[in-house]
This record gives sequence, structure tokens and C-alpha cells, in this order.
Amino acid sequence: MATNLDGQLVVAISSRALFDLEEENRVFEQSDDREYMKLQLDRLELPAKPGVAFSLVKKLLAFNSESSQRVEVVILSRNDPVSGLRVFRSVQSHELSVARGVFTRGREPWRYLSPLQANLFLSANPDDVKAALLMGFPAATVATHSVRARDNYPNEVRIAFDGDAVLFSDEAEQVFQRDGLPAFQQHERDKAVQPLPDGPFKPLLIALQRLQQAGTPTMRLRTALVTARSAPAHERAIRTLMNWNIEVDEAMFLGGLAKGEFLREFEPDFFFDDQTGHVDAAARHVPAGHVASGVSNH
Repeated sequence: MATNLDGQLVVAISSRALFDLEEENRVFEQSDDREYMKLQLDRLELPAKPGVAFSLVKKLLAFNSESSQRVEVVILSRNDPVSGLRVFRSVQSHELSVARGVFTRGREPWRYLSPLQANLFLSANPDDVKAALLMGFPAATVATHSVRARDNYPNEVRIAFDGDAVLFSDEAEQVFQRDGLPAFQQHERDKAVQPLPDGPFKPLLIALQRLQQAGTPTMRLRTALVTARSAPAHERAIRTLMNWNIEVDEAMFLGGLAKGEFLREFEPDFFFDDQTGHVDAAARHVPAGHVASGVSNH
């Protein structure tokens, strides 16, 4: 009987999102793939250091047990198969339970998201991320300059999400950018009991809630909504989550305050936002990724 990934949380991740391969990537950009392949082969016995999304992946994999496979992580990379040898050697060195990988040698890896039934795609290539989002997959470009996650919560996966254009559609953000803050606040006050349309990351939030409800004695999940909204626009966001029957553990309605220091205190393993300015600011404190969705990215 063929193996399948039904019912699992599937994370597809590029090698640069999982490991720190920025030095090797500079060689690739400055020469050709042959030099890059040679460097990776020369470093075959040298494990790559953890990258931006390493903590997220390691903790998610901790939801698995001998009797239950709840999370599947698949390397989905533009690397060539030879360079993939080092990626898997690094996986083994860091004791990550990752056994599947697709290496496309420069071609579009996002084409394989559908057969993988991926719930999340993380990559350092913004073009691949945009293509994945257009296909309907939650996806983000990792900010490779992000600080790495701290290890104060080894038994808790912490994930933070922006609201508009990430968890929710950009309907309200369009009003804000077109007509300003007072019109936005009035728009959201008038529609307070009307759920916001789905954003690109709603499916991931649903999958994470299923993972949390499945439960494990060794690992928990904690989520946060971190948004520039403030009262009275907070109500529609909360009611939307209630309508979806989804709970988040923390909600920060910051009214335009910089998100970085709040995220520093929450200490997420990853933060998702649709605006590059917010991602860059957050990256000084936590691992962060850009969701190229909504009016801010048109």
C-alpha cells in the first residue's frame, strides 16, 4: 500500500530557510552552479548551521512520536541533487527527522507543493513564494538576516501572525490605504459582526489548531495575532476568529506601534507579516518572513 501524508501538517522548506547557507549562496550568485556544487561537496562533512526557520521545524517535528506521525517536513529546494547530499548530512547531524526532499537544480520547486499537500512553504526565494501564494498555499520568504529564535521555551512552538492580508484578506487594508485611518475605523465599526474574508494563512492556522488539539505531553503550541489594528477595529478581527472557531492565545492590537519589541517579548519561533517594513523591523528581534499578499504588495 502506498504511503500518503493525509492528516499530517506538511511543511515544505528550502535548504536556505532551514540552514544558514548564505556564504555558499554568495558563491552561487557570483560564479556558477558548478562552483557552488564543488563547494557543497567539499563541505559534505561540515554540517550547516541552523537557519532562520530551524527552531520552528525542530519543534514542530517534536509533535511526532513512535506511534503517531503528525508532522512531515520535506526539503523543497532549487539545489542540485549533489548539493542535496550536504543538506541531508546536515539534517542527520542536527538529528532532525526529515527523510523526504525534492531538489530541482534551479527549476521551480513550488510545482511539487500540490502532490505534497503542503500546509506551509518557507523559502528564501521570493519568486517561488509568490508563485506558491498564487496557487493557494500559505507561503513566506524567510528574512535570512533574521536573528535566530531563543530557546527559552523548548517545549512550546510559538508562532505569531499579522492579521490583514495574512490571516484575513486585505479588504480592510485596501480601505485604509485608499481612504485613511478614520475611514478604515468606520468601515470596521460598521462591519464589526461581519467576518473578514479568508486570508492566505487561514489554512495553516486551522492545521495548527488540529495539531494542538491532537495533543502531546512533550510539546505545546502557542499562537499570537500581532496587528496594527486598535479599538474599535479590534472587534471584527476577534469576531472573525470566533466565526472560524479558531482560538489564538495572545492578541496584540498595537495601533501602529512598532511590532518588533512586542515580538521580542513573545519570542516566536516565526513571525509572518505582509509588509516588508514590519518584517525587517521584526527580524532584528525574531525569525520573520514576508507574505507577498494583498494591496501592500501589488
